[in-house]
This record gives sequence, C-alpha cells and structure tokens, in this order.
Amino acid sequence: MTSTEVRTSRSTWVWRAAFVVACLIHLYGVYSPHQAGSDVDFPYSDKLAHLFLFGSVAYFGLRSGVPAHWLLPVIAANAVISEVVQYFWLPFRSGDPFDTVADLCGLALGAWLGFRAIRAQLRVPKKVPGTP
Repeated sequence: MTSTEVRTSRSTWVWRAAFVVACLIHLYGVYSPHQAGSDVDFPYSDKLAHLFLFGSVAYFGLRSGVPAHWLLPVIAANAVISEVVQYFWLPFRSGDPFDTVADLCGLALGAWLGFRAIRAQLRVPKKVPGTP
C-alpha cells in the first residue's frame, strides 16, 4: 500500500466517523422527546440548529463518499418526516413547517459545500512518484 493510499484510506475513515457522529447528533436533535438546547434563548436559534443539523449530515455524508443520489433525498424526506413525528407522536415537541424550510436550507447548504469540497479535492494535481 502506497503512502497516498494510506492517506486516502485514513481520511476516508475520518470523514466516515464524522458522518456517523453527525447522524447521531442529528437523530438525537430531531427525535428526542424534549427539544434539545431549549435553554438557548436568542432569535431563531431553533432554525439555526435545524440548518446546522441537516447541513452537517449532508456535508459529511458527501465527504465520506455516500452517493448523493440517495443521500440527499433521504435527508430531504427526513426533514418532512421528522416534523410529522414531532407533531403527532412527541408530546413535548411541535411540528413546525418553518423548521422543515430550515432543514431543507441546511441540506442545500451542506450539499453545496460538500460538492465544492469534493470538486476542489479532485482538481488538486496528484504527485507522481519519482518526480520533484
């Protein structure tokens, strides 16, 4: 295994670990019975949290190599489903259509940043062994 392959596999492992952590935080944030961080009190903090939760899952998912053609629709579906679950089945939560808008904006932002990072990584010229 060359040093480039070791570096690539190590970075893939880091992105995958970040994706798993982002998914766990995301799931806790949207499906916990009580609103996480409810003691934070500044305007639109809830919407900012939704933006961050969905954006981080999209970004880290793309960076870890999850195919966009199924990752992004699953995240979008979860944006709607999570609000329906909060409205009907979580008594201390409320389903808010504006949260869904924040979720989808976070998804779009995370996907945009993820695609930009992947595109930039692909443009970096690979060093050929034996060349200065």
